[in-house]
Amino acid sequence: MTDFKSYKVPYELAPEYSKAVAYFSMEFAVHQPLKIYSGGLGFLSGSHLRSAYELKQNLIGIGILWKYGYYDQGRNQDQTLKAEWYEKTYSFLVDTGIKIQVPVHNQPVWVKAWYLPPETFESAPLFLLSTDLPENDYLSQTITHKLYDADTAAKIAQMMILGIGGAMLIDQLNFNPELYHLNEAHAGSSVYYLMKKFGSKEEVKKHLVFTTHTPEEAGNEKHDYYLLNKMSFFYGHSISEVQSLTEMDGSVYNHSLAALRFARASNGVSKLHGEVSRKMWGHYPNIPEIQSITNAQNWKYWADKQLYRYMEDADNESFDDRKRFLKKRAFEIVADQTGKLFDPEVLTIVWARRFAAYKRADLITQDLARFQALMENTEHPVQIIWAGKPYPMDYGAISVFNSLVHLSKRFHNVAVCVDYELSLSKRLKQASDLWLNNPRVPREASGTSGMSAAMNGSVNFSTFDGWICEFAKHGENCFIVPQADYHNLSIQDQDNQDLDHLFEILQNEILPTYYGNKRKWRDIVQAGMHDVRHEFDSNRMADEYYKLLYT
Repeated sequence: MTDFKSYKVPYELAPEYSKAVAYFSMEFAVHQPLKIYSGGLGFLSGSHLRSAYELKQNLIGIGILWKYGYYDQGRNQDQTLKAEWYEKTYSFLVDTGIKIQVPVHNQPVWVKAWYLPPETFESAPLFLLSTDLPENDYLSQTITHKLYDADTAAKIAQMMILGIGGAMLIDQLNFNPELYHLNEAHAGSSVYYLMKKFGSKEEVKKHLVFTTHTPEEAGNEKHDYYLLNKMSFFYGHSISEVQSLTEMDGSVYNHSLAALRFARASNGVSKLHGEVSRKMWGHYPNIPEIQSITNAQNWKYWADKQLYRYMEDADNESFDDRKRFLKKRAFEIVADQTGKLFDPEVLTIVWARRFAAYKRADLITQDLARFQALMENTEHPVQIIWAGKPYPMDYGAISVFNSLVHLSKRFHNVAVCVDYELSLSKRLKQASDLWLNNPRVPREASGTSGMSAAMNGSVNFSTFDGWICEFAKHGENCFIVPQADYHNLSIQDQDNQDLDHLFEILQNEILPTYYGNKRKWRDIVQAGMHDVRHEFDSNRMADEYYKLLYT
């Protein structure tokens, strides 16, 4: 039985990673059965925990046990998106017996801690907080029901449970981390608990590091000081004290700027994002220099090992056969969901990730005549699959998803899948020959789905943004849409230019290579697999966090 009164990571630590770190994240995608994640942030933090376990790092995760998860993505009668919420229960989580009280609206809310042991899914130890307890009134119970609750007060309460509650839990565990690592600013309320613990901002700064994922200032969470104060977010510090500590006057509290002002070190999540972040925050005094540690995905979890074995053995016949098998197997899921039976010999394009406006899921369909010609081309046939979860209150993104569903009804070779979580993500990466990624530059801080796609024998076809800038060799390991002049062009003109380039490259380079030069296509696939193997494996990332951010 685990002793939670003086908690230590329950495996022998590698000496270079012995510094104790508590890693806070709103979501963790550790494995499919534990549905406490929405998208990229969770996929990233899940891979981080897996690599921390592989490297035997002295790191624990602090998150929240979402009773209804993010949401279950079902369908209405006409196949359009239906958001559903079901209670989740997990036999593999351990009750720590620890309960703490976090003040929310000046009322004590009971918080219980659950534990995911490392051996369950081969991840660093993970502690998950829940307010779903009979000791709480119904409203308090609902704080940890839905990830990213649309209600502002509920969302603030969630951030307090993660931040203040997480910091309290660490004291209950007697883990005594040298560093508190905030993955995004959601857990920023922890600094006000740590102020009471350590006594001064200078002492808190010695113990805090911060990772920002948002490449534009408008995307960072901001709330009204008086609302936060009313909800006890500042843990007993007055508004004037907080304004002095964060150097933020006025009525609006910027969570990321506050985290930067309390952090001794911080980082962006790709080289480009580091540059964008330094420009974005550079005019604010008294923040640490924002370094770059590029996001990555866990190779051991994501990669198809058979493909890598055949590549290393230079067994091209078996390599091609394996990829054909992976496509055929994944197409069974597509057929089951949509009634569309796809052909493993046909070039298959997949666009699958979180649905958000800047990611432009429907870009390729914006010129309907060209899209129709592409889908009806018999010389160079194409199949395309979309999948991904819009935020359930983002009606613009849901509208795009539904428009693609309706469009798919016109074509036998177009499918839209639901329930895009870890398992389907892996299968669609295996199904894909071409992983389409076309965010508006420079809106994608990192974007990691293309890494795990390459680990499964898919070629990235992307705009020049995020991690791709560090990976791309056009025509050798991927295909890149040339950069539009995003400083001077309107959004409409950017989209039109990107769309023109996308079709040109598809028709003049990708299709002729796939159908006319199998050897060259295989070389491009294998170059991508090779180039992603170490540089974009989260073991490299987890190592860099210790060397660059934690030292």
